[in-house]
Amino acid sequence: MSNKTELPRTLVGETPELVGKTILLKGWVETKRDHGKIIFIDLRDRSGIIQCVGFKMMGELTTESVISIIGEVKSRPERMVNKDLPTGMVEIDVKEYEILNLAKELPIQVEGDAYDVKEEARLKYRYLDLRRNRMRKNLKLRSKMIQSFREYLFDHNFIEVETPLLSLATKEGARDFIVPSRFNPGKFYALPQSPQQYKQLLMTAGLENYFQIAKCVRDEDLRADRGFEFTQLDIETSFASQDEVMSMVEEMTKYAVKAVGAKIKDEKFPVFTYEEAIKKFGSDKFDLRTQEDKKTGLLAFAWVVRFPFFKKVDKEDLAEVADGKSGWTFTHNPFSTPLEEYVDQHLEGKDLDKIIAAQYDLVCNGYEAGGGSIRAHKPEVLKATFKNMGYSEAEIQASIGHMLEAFEVGTPPHGGIAMGLDRLAMILAGETSIKEVIAFPMTSSGRTAVMDAPAAVDKTQLDELGLKVVEKKK
Repeated sequence: MSNKTELPRTLVGETPELVGKTILLKGWVETKRDHGKIIFIDLRDRSGIIQCVGFKMMGELTTESVISIIGEVKSRPERMVNKDLPTGMVEIDVKEYEILNLAKELPIQVEGDAYDVKEEARLKYRYLDLRRNRMRKNLKLRSKMIQSFREYLFDHNFIEVETPLLSLATKEGARDFIVPSRFNPGKFYALPQSPQQYKQLLMTAGLENYFQIAKCVRDEDLRADRGFEFTQLDIETSFASQDEVMSMVEEMTKYAVKAVGAKIKDEKFPVFTYEEAIKKFGSDKFDLRTQEDKKTGLLAFAWVVRFPFFKKVDKEDLAEVADGKSGWTFTHNPFSTPLEEYVDQHLEGKDLDKIIAAQYDLVCNGYEAGGGSIRAHKPEVLKATFKNMGYSEAEIQASIGHMLEAFEVGTPPHGGIAMGLDRLAMILAGETSIKEVIAFPMTSSGRTAVMDAPAAVDKTQLDELGLKVVEKKK
């Protein structure tokens, strides 16, 4: 049957206030119960679920079909009230309905939490998987968290700026994903591992307070709290000390997580040096919660400071080997500055293992929630970092010459942080994998959800790019 009456759409969540009104609802058939002449369905939209009752109609409906209904909102008898639903005191007496899209048999079921459903099936049919209440709730929480971060930063005079996706390879501690250039055969762009260099250039530009919800891409080993693609809250500010940056980030983080209902163990985040953390916890990503804290869902934030600037290259890590030509590489970020008392030592390239960086990590419940530093803003300091890693003058100019040039035209002292939004949303949602808070995450083997990528490219496109695929040597 088709809806002939023109009515504005009403959301399910609004129905308890509309008893006696005739309304138009649109949504999905959550469940269907056939009692012969009387059919009961639960209709779901983004705002909730409501029971709809039809007489000698709706028998052909299938679960997860999309329909519109015109009907009267009626109070349910007291003995029939469903106290588990916000709309459980009312129901819809269906007058007419229209099938907008009839669902066939589903390849996966969408009821339940799906923890026992194979990942491959959940991601192949992610558009169905996301209909689950748990998944919708997780994405709403993520959205509210990001909104709250934005609110705080806008209220504190930060400017949101987008930076390029196609750029030059940067030294961020992982392999780059590269993109061939059709107009420049044999040359490639790199996708950003982070907006690191651009945000520093924005400080040179005089913006002073920048942030971005940045999509970043790193070709690194996959795990439950890491993927090829990730989203970070990227922040940079000028003329601020390390303590000032940490204080601002602490207040911002408390504002955002409390906005989604989280409770924090310590209002003032404890601070540990890297040496203290390793000695006390055996790791710089530790969990300060007690068993009782875990039961009550508390968040235990803490800072880790005074990281070593350099470390010996792990010869099993090809990215580290490539970055650390001298056998030394950075622990966090080559664009950091040493603490003031180590600057001369850094410039002279002496005792690299003893240099301490102005680096700070924010940890939460055993995970790294964010990492940042006060940056090198003088060309000689940044240049020394790459010299200490074994780069020649020509290699330094090819890699960061544009940064050195920018640092010679009035770049202020600056620092910032990158907050891992996927990981923080995972913690807030009580999940153990970032895939549960990302709409379309990759599989554990690095394949995309729904679409089948990576995939072979047509030979015509390869020829146009001047590329040839050769068999990889084993």
